[in-house]
Amino acid sequence: MPRKYNVAVAGATGAVGKTMIRVLEERDFPVGEVRFLASERSEGKVLSFRGEPVTVHKLDHGSFEGIDIALFSAGGDRSIMFAPSAARAGAVVIDNSSAWRMDPDVPLVVPEVNPGAIAGYKAKGIIANPNCSTIQMVVALKPLYDFAGIERIVVSTYQAVSGTGQKAIDELERQVRQWARRREEGRRDEPMGYVGRYEFNAYPHQIAFNCLPHIDRFNSNGYTKEEMKMVNETRKILEDDSILVSATAVRVPVFFSHSEAINIRFKRPVSAEKARELLSAAPGVKVVDDPLNNVYPLALDAEGQDFTLVGRIREDISQENGLDIWVVADNIRKGAATNAVQIAEVLIRDFM
Repeated sequence: MPRKYNVAVAGATGAVGKTMIRVLEERDFPVGEVRFLASERSEGKVLSFRGEPVTVHKLDHGSFEGIDIALFSAGGDRSIMFAPSAARAGAVVIDNSSAWRMDPDVPLVVPEVNPGAIAGYKAKGIIANPNCSTIQMVVALKPLYDFAGIERIVVSTYQAVSGTGQKAIDELERQVRQWARRREEGRRDEPMGYVGRYEFNAYPHQIAFNCLPHIDRFNSNGYTKEEMKMVNETRKILEDDSILVSATAVRVPVFFSHSEAINIRFKRPVSAEKARELLSAAPGVKVVDDPLNNVYPLALDAEGQDFTLVGRIREDISQENGLDIWVVADNIRKGAATNAVQIAEVLIRDFM
């Protein structure tokens, strides 16, 4: 009989945690015991796993006895506090926060890109899940990088509010509902198309009908922490510090799925036709590229999928060895939960 593994999900009541549970079910991960952990305010809640009720327990240092794999999506502070305890108890931690990503003793893994890096988990018992926007970018870049090398990447992201969490999802919905009520009331003192201003808490400005070029805090170099994650994580995952990366991360009024416009300068020529061929054969990638018939990756199409969608593949007319692509993926699934479960699948297949 195939071995089963005891799995804990830390942050089980959050958007990513709930999706981790769903993905474990969907992919038929060989779970023996499952343990759901969350903050004190969620203690006692009952979730379902494979049709059976499972009570949520408070996350603490003694939560991991007998656990083989601990999927963490409880935030960076809790990961720093509790992941080492889980590792000491014998669990392999797969952490979705940014807490461990740049630790030289912690592998940063996208299974379609660098599965062999998982072998490094033994140093600390922790494997890091990259940032959601980095994951989908490197899935698309890997086959192109292997073929022609990459000198420089310029990426602009269009990131869904679900990347911030449930409070941001609720806030966008509330603001849109407030706008709709105003339209239904037919306020005659307002010009056609007037949006209005609505209360905001999740972001420093209203997100409905708006774009915010501001994700996470700003650093002294003018880039945000989110943008620098894409710079540093891309180099670590591809094991190439020579790659130049410049990112602009933008929050947009979309509920799920991040979109990215990526400009790449290669070391050697890559035609659009060759890029389509390489991407069509790449694991985890689905090419959606027939713009003359209005076919290209959409956030709505990516929602609920585990593929990274790539389209608008074209040669850059402004420089040699350049290519432009448009990349879309579900940030909660491939950008977080699914990637973590895929890491666990490779871990038990090849390294445990």
